[in-house]
Amino acid sequence: MTGLDRGDPAPAPDKERRGIQAIEAGGQLLLALGAQGHPVPLKQLARAANMAPGKAHPYLVSLSKLGLVAREASTGHYLLGPTAMQLGLVTLRAVNPVREATPFAEQLARETGHSVGLSVWGNQGPTIVFLFDAIYPLHTNIRTGTVMSLAGTATGRLFAAYLPAKLIEESLLEDERRLGPDIAKPVDTEELQGMLAEVRRHGVSRSVNNPTPGVCSFAAPVFDYSGNIVLGVTLMGRSRSFDTDWNGTQAKAVRACGLEVSRRLGGPSRGAALNPA
Repeated sequence: MTGLDRGDPAPAPDKERRGIQAIEAGGQLLLALGAQGHPVPLKQLARAANMAPGKAHPYLVSLSKLGLVAREASTGHYLLGPTAMQLGLVTLRAVNPVREATPFAEQLARETGHSVGLSVWGNQGPTIVFLFDAIYPLHTNIRTGTVMSLAGTATGRLFAAYLPAKLIEESLLEDERRLGPDIAKPVDTEELQGMLAEVRRHGVSRSVNNPTPGVCSFAAPVFDYSGNIVLGVTLMGRSRSFDTDWNGTQAKAVRACGLEVSRRLGGPSRGAALNPA
C-alpha cells in the first residue's frame, strides 16, 4: 500500500519549494560575474554577490572545474568560462521572441484594458503577428497579418527608428506603392527624421488619432542580445480613455513590457537600446 493509499498527508508546499543552498550561492556568484561584464578580483566579486571572500572561493573552485568560471593567469581575476558561453549560445539559438513576449503582451492587455499587438519585420514591412483584444473593441481594421504603414503608424515608425537607414529608405518606397498615398501618407525626409528622433528620445513611438480617428497608441521596441530590434509591442486604445502623455500611464506600461521582454532575450534592459546603423 502506498502512502497515498494510507491517507498520509501530502508534503508541505514549503518543502516542495526548498532548494539546495549551495547551488543558489554558486548561482549568485555567476550572476554577479555576468553583471560585471569584465574580469574581476575575488574580493570585488564576493562583495557583488554579498558573500565573504573566504566563502566565495570554494564555490569558484567548483565552478571553474565545470568550466562555468575561468581565472586569468596573469591577474588572477575571474570571468565567465567556456561552459557558460556554450550554455548562453544554446539558449539564444532556442529563444523565440514572439513566444517570449506573448505572456507579457497578454498581461499588458489585461492590466490596461487596451488592445496589444505584437509585430515583427516581415517581407513587406512591420507585420502584426499577434493581437490581444481590449475589454472594449476598437474600430480599426488591424488584424493578425496586417502590414503597418512605415511612416504613418506608431508601429511602423518604431521599426523605422531602429532599423538601418538604407533599409528604411527602400521600404518607404515600397510602402507608398503597396498602400497608396492616401494610406501611406508620405512625409518629407526632414519631417520623418524628426519623428524618428522623437521615438529614440522617448524610447517609444506614439500615434494620436492618426491614422484612425479616435484611436491612440504607443509602441515599444524589443531588442535581442545583439541590440537589434526583433519585435514591437503596440498598446492601442480609444482616445477618451488613453493617456497620450510621453511619461503617462500607458507609455510607462508598454515601455516596461518591451524592456522586460528585451531582458529575457539578452538585450538591454534599461532605456531605449542602440541607435540604428
